[in-house]
Amino acid sequence: MSEVIDRPLSGDEKPAASRLRIVDCDVHPSLRSTDDLNEFLPKRWQQHLKEYGSHLRTPYLFTTPYPRSSPLIARRDAWPPTGGVPGSDLAFMQKQHLDPLDVEFGILQVLDLFIFSQQNLEFGAAIQRAINDWQLAFWSHRDPRLKASILVGQDGVDLAIAEIERCAKVGEYIQINVSPRANEPLGRRRYWPIYERAEALDLPLGIHVGGYGGHAPTGGGWPSYYVEEHQSNAHTIAAQLASLVIEGVPERFPKLKIVFIEGGFGWIPSAVWRMDQHFERFRSEVPHLKRKPSEYVRESFWFTTQPIDEPDEARHLRALIEWVGIDRLLFSSDYPHWDFDDPRFAFKTPLTEAERKKIFSTNARAVYKF
Repeated sequence: MSEVIDRPLSGDEKPAASRLRIVDCDVHPSLRSTDDLNEFLPKRWQQHLKEYGSHLRTPYLFTTPYPRSSPLIARRDAWPPTGGVPGSDLAFMQKQHLDPLDVEFGILQVLDLFIFSQQNLEFGAAIQRAINDWQLAFWSHRDPRLKASILVGQDGVDLAIAEIERCAKVGEYIQINVSPRANEPLGRRRYWPIYERAEALDLPLGIHVGGYGGHAPTGGGWPSYYVEEHQSNAHTIAAQLASLVIEGVPERFPKLKIVFIEGGFGWIPSAVWRMDQHFERFRSEVPHLKRKPSEYVRESFWFTTQPIDEPDEARHLRALIEWVGIDRLLFSSDYPHWDFDDPRFAFKTPLTEAERKKIFSTNARAVYKF
């Protein structure tokens, strides 16, 4: 299955047998082309894609509104030597990422406006179904370390529920993924049937940054630069955390596990402090909340580490990790993107072996029941 890596170890590496085996909660596979989906896509929708293409909730076709700093936001060394785009070659992913870094499990996070941002919800649901089948056929069945997620478009709730039920019967998916940039804040009751099914099926809800709901990505409008748009990922996640908590999702679904992916975690303390402060002053407006927002956050939410914050002083990162909680953090690399976090160097602050094990392995194993 995986190739044997025949190369000397650098001074920063250890033999695999002595390294901590890693659960990477953010590995990005890519389609080589949309033709990869043909075997999973009904003829009707193949023809639709050929004749009409995508109708996305953005002003641009087949791309985000901002150009990336490198093709497909990928590392320069992530382009497979056999051709194709980064993340599209399993053998190369094994050789470059899974094997040398001793990844025990990698959770697939499929990103593409093509998947989540279709105006035609029925066509979008067909694409999501095809992508979910493609994840198993092209990735999980070829390398059992790679675990698939059920991708659904939350704005077509009935279609999303049908896809969740279909995939749940297969039994090989480890979470349900929705996009944080939806038509409405994710705490709204229109989305609650998705959360109800996720809780009933004991599948975590994964919310990975990205997508477009047809709105500007920031509360202040459309940014001028990519660096602004990229920065807004954390703002989006913070807004959705507030929506989910204050609208009462964890109160209504206390067993639902919610994982925010690739939004970082440096913003969490101030966001939660502010929610607690406002809750004390305005609690009469939200009588459905029985506890402070911070209590819901500490019990119902987890956060992947990438992009890891790197303050000048290591003690500041240490304090941040302690406030968020060692047990709330799940390691993620974001392979093969340009801001990839190498697990050997990602945490520039001292961690005990027990703490490292929690962040890099056991927390995720508990959340996803590996």
